[in-house]
Amino acid sequence: MSTDTQKVRAIVFPGVQNLPGFAAEEHGFFAKRGLAVETLYTQSSKQQRDGLAIGVYDIAHSAVDNAIAMVDVAGKDVVIVIGLDRGFNKLVAQPHIRSYEDLRGKTLAVDAPDTAFALIAYEMLKRRGLNHADYQVKPVGATRFRLEALKEGSVDFSLLNLPFNLFAQRHGLVVLDNPAQVIGDYQSVGAFVQRSWGVQNRDVLVAYLTAYIEGLRWCLKPENRKIATALLQKRMELPPAIAEECIAQVTNPMFGFTTDARINHQGMETVLQLRASFSKRSRSAIPLASKYLDECYYQEALARLN
Repeated sequence: MSTDTQKVRAIVFPGVQNLPGFAAEEHGFFAKRGLAVETLYTQSSKQQRDGLAIGVYDIAHSAVDNAIAMVDVAGKDVVIVIGLDRGFNKLVAQPHIRSYEDLRGKTLAVDAPDTAFALIAYEMLKRRGLNHADYQVKPVGATRFRLEALKEGSVDFSLLNLPFNLFAQRHGLVVLDNPAQVIGDYQSVGAFVQRSWGVQNRDVLVAYLTAYIEGLRWCLKPENRKIATALLQKRMELPPAIAEECIAQVTNPMFGFTTDARINHQGMETVLQLRASFSKRSRSAIPLASKYLDECYYQEALARLN
Protein backbone atom coordinates (compact mmCIF):
# COMPACT_ATOMS: atom_id res chain seq x y z
CA MET A 1 0.00 0.00 0.00
CA SER A 2 1.36 3.42 -0.94
CA THR A 3 2.13 5.83 1.88
CA ASP A 4 -0.34 8.17 0.17
CA THR A 5 -3.15 5.61 0.34
CA GLN A 6 -5.82 6.23 2.95
CA LYS A 7 -7.42 3.18 4.55
CA VAL A 8 -11.18 3.33 5.11
CA ARG A 9 -13.08 0.75 7.17
CA ALA A 10 -16.67 0.25 5.99
CA ILE A 11 -19.10 -1.97 7.92
CA VAL A 12 -22.03 -3.39 5.94
CA PHE A 13 -24.73 -6.03 6.00
CA PRO A 14 -24.47 -8.76 3.36
CA GLY A 15 -26.83 -8.12 0.45
CA VAL A 16 -27.24 -6.66 -3.01
CA GLN A 17 -27.08 -3.15 -1.57
CA ASN A 18 -23.30 -3.56 -1.59
CA LEU A 19 -23.13 -3.70 -5.39
CA PRO A 20 -21.98 -0.05 -5.85
CA GLY A 21 -19.11 -0.72 -3.44
CA PHE A 22 -18.24 -3.96 -5.24
CA ALA A 23 -18.08 -2.06 -8.53
CA ALA A 24 -16.00 0.76 -7.03
CA GLU A 25 -13.49 -1.81 -5.76
CA GLU A 26 -13.50 -3.98 -8.89
CA HIS A 27 -13.02 -1.12 -11.33
CA GLY A 28 -10.55 0.91 -9.31
CA PHE A 29 -12.81 3.86 -8.48
CA PHE A 30 -11.65 3.83 -4.86
CA ALA A 31 -8.01 3.19 -5.74
CA LYS A 32 -7.73 6.03 -8.24
CA ARG A 33 -8.78 8.40 -5.44
CA GLY A 34 -6.14 7.09 -3.08
CA LEU A 35 -8.43 4.89 -0.98
CA ALA A 36 -7.96 1.34 0.24
CA VAL A 37 -11.40 0.29 1.45
CA GLU A 38 -11.71 -2.61 3.86
CA THR A 39 -15.29 -3.89 3.77
CA LEU A 40 -16.41 -5.79 6.86
CA TYR A 41 -19.66 -7.70 7.30
CA THR A 42 -21.63 -7.22 10.49
CA GLN A 43 -23.46 -9.88 12.46
CA SER A 44 -26.11 -7.42 13.66
CA SER A 45 -27.07 -3.76 13.71
CA LYS A 46 -25.97 -3.57 17.36
CA GLN A 47 -22.45 -4.68 16.45
CA GLN A 48 -22.42 -2.16 13.62
CA ARG A 49 -23.69 0.74 15.72
CA ASP A 50 -21.41 -0.03 18.67
CA GLY A 51 -18.35 -0.35 16.43
CA LEU A 52 -19.04 2.88 14.60
CA ALA A 53 -19.55 4.70 17.91
CA ILE A 54 -16.11 3.75 19.24
CA GLY A 55 -14.26 4.23 15.96
CA VAL A 56 -13.67 0.58 15.03
CA TYR A 57 -15.35 1.43 11.71
CA ASP A 58 -15.33 4.68 9.76
CA ILE A 59 -18.43 4.34 7.60
CA ALA A 60 -21.56 2.25 8.11
CA HIS A 61 -23.91 1.22 5.32
CA SER A 62 -27.22 0.12 6.78
CA ALA A 63 -30.86 1.04 7.21
CA VAL A 64 -30.72 4.74 8.09
CA ASP A 65 -33.00 4.14 11.07
CA ASN A 66 -29.89 2.76 12.78
CA ALA A 67 -28.30 6.19 12.52
CA ILE A 68 -31.42 7.80 13.96
CA ALA A 69 -31.36 5.33 16.86
CA MET A 70 -27.70 6.15 17.51
CA VAL A 71 -28.63 9.83 17.81
CA ASP A 72 -31.92 9.61 19.68
CA VAL A 73 -31.37 6.56 21.89
CA ALA A 74 -27.61 6.23 22.35
CA GLY A 75 -26.84 9.95 22.21
CA LYS A 76 -24.14 9.55 19.54
CA ASP A 77 -23.40 12.35 17.10
CA VAL A 78 -23.67 10.61 13.73
CA VAL A 79 -24.94 11.92 10.41
CA ILE A 80 -26.35 10.27 7.31
CA VAL A 81 -24.27 11.28 4.28
CA ILE A 82 -25.77 9.38 1.34
CA GLY A 83 -28.79 7.21 0.48
CA LEU A 84 -29.28 4.35 -1.94
CA ASP A 85 -32.72 2.70 -2.04
CA ARG A 86 -36.23 2.45 -0.62
CA GLY A 87 -35.69 -1.20 0.28
CA PHE A 88 -35.99 -4.59 -1.36
CA ASN A 89 -37.57 -6.33 1.60
CA LYS A 90 -40.42 -8.79 1.49
CA LEU A 91 -42.45 -10.14 4.39
CA VAL A 92 -41.66 -13.87 4.24
CA ALA A 93 -43.48 -16.57 6.19
CA GLN A 94 -43.74 -20.32 6.67
CA PRO A 95 -45.63 -22.13 3.85
CA HIS A 96 -48.79 -22.71 5.89
CA ILE A 97 -49.20 -18.99 6.59
CA ARG A 98 -51.45 -17.37 3.98
CA SER A 99 -52.75 -14.21 5.66
CA TYR A 100 -51.98 -11.70 8.37
CA GLU A 101 -54.61 -13.38 10.52
CA ASP A 102 -52.50 -16.53 10.41
CA LEU A 103 -49.70 -14.60 12.14
CA ARG A 104 -51.53 -14.36 15.47
CA GLY A 105 -49.49 -16.08 18.16
CA LYS A 106 -46.57 -16.59 15.78
CA THR A 107 -42.93 -15.48 16.13
CA LEU A 108 -41.43 -12.61 14.15
CA ALA A 109 -37.65 -12.76 13.62
CA VAL A 110 -35.89 -9.38 13.64
CA ASP A 111 -32.33 -8.11 13.59
CA ALA A 112 -32.82 -5.91 16.67
CA PRO A 113 -36.27 -5.27 18.16
CA ASP A 114 -36.02 -1.47 18.29
CA THR A 115 -34.67 -0.31 14.92
CA ALA A 116 -35.01 -0.31 11.17
CA PHE A 117 -36.86 -3.17 9.52
CA ALA A 118 -38.39 -4.37 12.80
CA LEU A 119 -40.28 -1.07 12.95
CA ILE A 120 -41.50 -1.59 9.38
CA ALA A 121 -42.77 -5.04 10.31
CA TYR A 122 -44.58 -3.69 13.38
CA GLU A 123 -46.25 -1.01 11.28
CA MET A 124 -47.32 -3.48 8.60
CA LEU A 125 -48.85 -5.74 11.21
CA LYS A 126 -50.55 -2.83 12.95
CA ARG A 127 -52.13 -1.66 9.71
CA ARG A 128 -53.41 -5.18 9.12
CA GLY A 129 -55.06 -5.37 12.56
CA LEU A 130 -52.36 -7.04 14.66
CA ASN A 131 -51.15 -5.40 17.87
CA HIS A 132 -47.77 -6.05 19.45
CA ALA A 133 -49.33 -8.46 21.94
CA ASP A 134 -50.66 -10.62 19.10
CA TYR A 135 -47.24 -12.05 18.15
CA GLN A 136 -43.81 -12.70 19.64
CA VAL A 137 -40.58 -10.95 18.60
CA LYS A 138 -37.26 -12.81 18.51
CA PRO A 139 -33.97 -10.96 17.85
CA VAL A 140 -31.92 -13.16 15.52
CA GLY A 141 -29.45 -10.83 13.79
CA ALA A 142 -28.65 -10.08 10.16
CA THR A 143 -30.84 -11.22 7.29
CA ARG A 144 -28.89 -14.40 6.59
CA PHE A 145 -29.48 -15.55 10.16
CA ARG A 146 -33.20 -14.78 9.94
CA LEU A 147 -33.44 -16.84 6.76
CA GLU A 148 -31.74 -19.76 8.51
CA ALA A 149 -34.14 -19.45 11.44
CA LEU A 150 -37.08 -19.58 9.03
CA LYS A 151 -35.67 -22.61 7.25
CA GLU A 152 -35.10 -24.37 10.58
CA GLY A 153 -38.65 -23.54 11.67
CA SER A 154 -37.61 -21.76 14.88
CA VAL A 155 -39.47 -18.59 13.75
CA ASP A 156 -42.56 -18.06 11.65
CA PHE A 157 -42.05 -14.86 9.67
CA SER A 158 -39.60 -12.04 8.99
CA LEU A 159 -38.67 -9.25 6.64
CA LEU A 160 -35.93 -10.44 4.28
CA ASN A 161 -33.90 -8.33 1.87
CA LEU A 162 -32.39 -9.38 -1.47
CA PRO A 163 -31.14 -11.96 -2.29
CA PHE A 164 -32.38 -13.72 0.83
CA ASN A 165 -36.08 -13.41 0.02
CA LEU A 166 -35.35 -15.17 -3.29
CA PHE A 167 -33.54 -17.99 -1.49
CA ALA A 168 -36.51 -18.21 0.87
CA GLN A 169 -38.93 -18.74 -2.00
CA ARG A 170 -36.69 -21.44 -3.45
CA HIS A 171 -36.89 -23.18 -0.08
CA GLY A 172 -40.69 -23.15 -0.18
CA LEU A 173 -41.29 -20.17 2.09
CA VAL A 174 -43.93 -17.70 0.94
CA VAL A 175 -43.95 -13.95 0.36
CA LEU A 176 -46.87 -12.54 2.34
CA ASP A 177 -46.51 -8.86 1.48
CA ASN A 178 -44.32 -6.07 0.11
CA PRO A 179 -43.54 -3.26 2.60
CA ALA A 180 -43.41 -0.66 -0.18
CA GLN A 181 -47.08 -1.31 -0.92
CA VAL A 182 -48.02 -0.84 2.74
CA ILE A 183 -45.92 2.04 4.08
CA GLY A 184 -45.09 3.88 0.85
CA ASP A 185 -41.93 5.98 0.44
CA TYR A 186 -39.15 4.86 2.77
CA GLN A 187 -35.47 5.73 2.95
CA SER A 188 -33.99 2.31 3.52
CA VAL A 189 -30.23 1.89 3.10
CA GLY A 190 -27.80 4.76 3.41
CA ALA A 191 -24.35 5.47 4.81
CA PHE A 192 -23.58 7.31 8.01
CA VAL A 193 -20.49 8.41 9.92
CA GLN A 194 -19.57 10.03 13.19
CA ARG A 195 -19.92 13.76 12.61
CA SER A 196 -16.46 14.41 14.05
CA TRP A 197 -14.89 11.81 11.77
CA GLY A 198 -16.50 13.44 8.74
CA VAL A 199 -15.19 16.87 9.72
CA GLN A 200 -11.68 15.57 10.42
CA ASN A 201 -11.57 13.41 7.27
CA ARG A 202 -13.54 15.54 4.84
CA ASP A 203 -11.36 14.83 1.80
CA VAL A 204 -11.39 11.10 2.51
CA LEU A 205 -15.17 11.01 2.93
CA VAL A 206 -15.81 13.04 -0.22
CA ALA A 207 -13.42 10.79 -2.17
CA TYR A 208 -15.21 7.71 -0.83
CA LEU A 209 -18.65 9.03 -1.78
CA THR A 210 -17.39 10.11 -5.21
CA ALA A 211 -16.08 6.61 -5.92
CA TYR A 212 -19.25 5.03 -4.52
CA ILE A 213 -21.50 7.14 -6.77
CA GLU A 214 -19.27 6.32 -9.73
CA GLY A 215 -19.65 2.64 -8.87
CA LEU A 216 -23.43 3.03 -8.72
CA ARG A 217 -23.53 4.82 -12.08
CA TRP A 218 -21.48 2.02 -13.59
CA CYS A 219 -23.93 -0.58 -12.21
CA LEU A 220 -26.96 1.20 -13.66
CA LYS A 221 -25.64 1.53 -17.21
CA PRO A 222 -27.54 -0.95 -19.42
CA GLU A 223 -24.37 -1.85 -21.30
CA ASN A 224 -22.79 -3.05 -18.02
CA ARG A 225 -25.69 -5.25 -16.96
CA LYS A 226 -24.09 -8.55 -17.94
CA ILE A 227 -20.79 -7.67 -16.23
CA ALA A 228 -22.59 -6.33 -13.16
CA THR A 229 -24.55 -9.57 -12.89
CA ALA A 230 -21.33 -11.58 -13.05
CA LEU A 231 -19.75 -9.32 -10.43
CA LEU A 232 -22.66 -9.75 -8.03
CA GLN A 233 -22.71 -13.49 -8.65
CA LYS A 234 -19.00 -13.75 -7.88
CA ARG A 235 -18.90 -11.50 -4.81
CA MET A 236 -22.01 -13.01 -3.19
CA GLU A 237 -21.56 -16.56 -4.51
CA LEU A 238 -25.02 -16.58 -6.05
CA PRO A 239 -26.60 -18.96 -8.56
CA PRO A 240 -26.85 -17.24 -11.99
CA ALA A 241 -30.65 -16.99 -11.93
CA ILE A 242 -30.65 -15.37 -8.47
CA ALA A 243 -27.99 -12.86 -9.53
CA GLU A 244 -29.99 -11.98 -12.65
CA GLU A 245 -33.19 -11.39 -10.67
CA CYS A 246 -31.32 -9.23 -8.15
CA ILE A 247 -29.88 -7.08 -10.93
CA ALA A 248 -33.32 -6.77 -12.52
CA GLN A 249 -34.73 -5.42 -9.26
CA VAL A 250 -31.94 -3.00 -8.32
CA THR A 251 -31.76 -1.52 -11.82
CA ASN A 252 -35.53 -1.02 -12.09
CA PRO A 253 -35.89 2.75 -12.70
CA MET A 254 -39.04 2.97 -10.56
CA PHE A 255 -38.17 0.76 -7.60
CA GLY A 256 -34.41 0.10 -7.73
CA PHE A 257 -31.38 2.06 -6.64
CA THR A 258 -32.00 5.81 -6.69
CA THR A 259 -30.11 7.99 -9.14
CA ASP A 260 -26.70 8.84 -7.66
CA ALA A 261 -27.81 7.35 -4.30
CA ARG A 262 -29.63 10.54 -3.42
CA ILE A 263 -31.46 10.71 -0.11
CA ASN A 264 -35.25 10.49 -0.37
CA HIS A 265 -36.44 13.23 1.97
CA GLN A 266 -40.06 12.06 1.92
CA GLY A 267 -38.77 8.59 2.70
CA MET A 268 -36.85 10.04 5.64
CA GLU A 269 -40.09 11.47 7.00
CA THR A 270 -41.62 7.98 6.90
CA VAL A 271 -38.65 6.59 8.84
CA LEU A 272 -39.08 9.27 11.49
CA GLN A 273 -42.82 8.71 11.74
CA LEU A 274 -42.31 4.97 12.26
CA ARG A 275 -39.76 5.62 15.00
CA ALA A 276 -42.08 8.15 16.64
CA SER A 277 -44.91 5.63 16.60
CA PHE A 278 -42.67 2.98 18.16
CA SER A 279 -41.45 5.35 20.90
CA LYS A 280 -44.94 6.80 21.38
CA ARG A 281 -43.67 10.29 20.52
CA SER A 282 -46.37 12.77 19.50
CA ARG A 283 -46.42 13.85 15.86
CA SER A 284 -45.63 17.44 16.89
CA ALA A 285 -42.45 16.21 18.60
CA ILE A 286 -41.02 14.45 15.55
CA PRO A 287 -37.64 16.06 14.71
CA LEU A 288 -36.89 17.42 11.26
CA ALA A 289 -34.95 15.05 9.00
CA SER A 290 -32.19 17.65 8.75
CA LYS A 291 -31.20 16.79 12.34
CA TYR A 292 -29.79 13.50 11.05
CA LEU A 293 -28.42 14.57 7.66
CA ASP A 294 -25.29 16.28 6.43
CA GLU A 295 -25.37 16.34 2.64
CA CYS A 296 -22.42 18.71 2.14
CA TYR A 297 -20.05 15.80 1.47
CA TYR A 298 -22.50 14.28 -1.00
CA GLN A 299 -22.91 17.56 -2.86
CA GLU A 300 -19.15 17.98 -3.14
CA ALA A 301 -18.84 14.41 -4.42
CA LEU A 302 -21.46 15.09 -7.10
CA ALA A 303 -19.65 18.27 -8.12
CA ARG A 304 -16.45 16.28 -8.63
CA LEU A 305 -18.24 13.87 -10.95
CA ASN A 306 -20.37 16.32 -12.94
